[in-house]
Amino acid sequence: MKMNLKDFTWVREPKKWTIKDDVLEITTEEHTDLWQRTYYHFRNDNAPCFQIKTVGKYFSFTVKTSFKEAKHRFDQCGVILYLDSENWIKGSIEYENETFQHLGSVVTNNGYSDWATTNISAKVKEMWYRLSRREDDYKIECSADGINFEQMRICHLSKGDGVISFGVYACSPEESSFTAKFSNFDFGECQWLSHDGQQPDKE
Repeated sequence: MKMNLKDFTWVREPKKWTIKDDVLEITTEEHTDLWQRTYYHFRNDNAPCFQIKTVGKYFSFTVKTSFKEAKHRFDQCGVILYLDSENWIKGSIEYENETFQHLGSVVTNNGYSDWATTNISAKVKEMWYRLSRREDDYKIECSADGINFEQMRICHLSKGDGVISFGVYACSPEESSFTAKFSNFDFGECQWLSHDGQQPDKE
């Protein structure tokens, strides 16, 4: 189901953004980021998030990202589920250098972030993401063509069992700025099927 971007709201509205023909553009600002404590010890919580709320327990959200201008270390944009500063999930590509980028995800539960990545070519300038929910568990997938999706992450969000907000984000943690484009916003039936195999342990 095509989404109406007028139903979305900002968490930390950026200075420069536009919506035209169902395409959202965000121009990032310097020193904007999301991270909590782990390893680096700092706490960054100032990246803009463009989100919509839902009470739905089972759904999939798909979006296409384009980041042709990303050129500085950690420039990034992607999909996000942001509840508050200490509880959120994101999936994105973070620019590293002219050779490679980090395709990965961060899950932050109760104020501690983790980061799981794989290296991909710096030539990649577009990526599709699909965020799926099954109650308080979540799955992030990526796709080069919007058709064939590959699993990036399955995770649990400790405060993600009620009303949630999800959408997209973009930021530049260091001294940089670029314009990220988001299109093909889609919301619909959960594409993450129920597990068929090993049964849960009995209490």
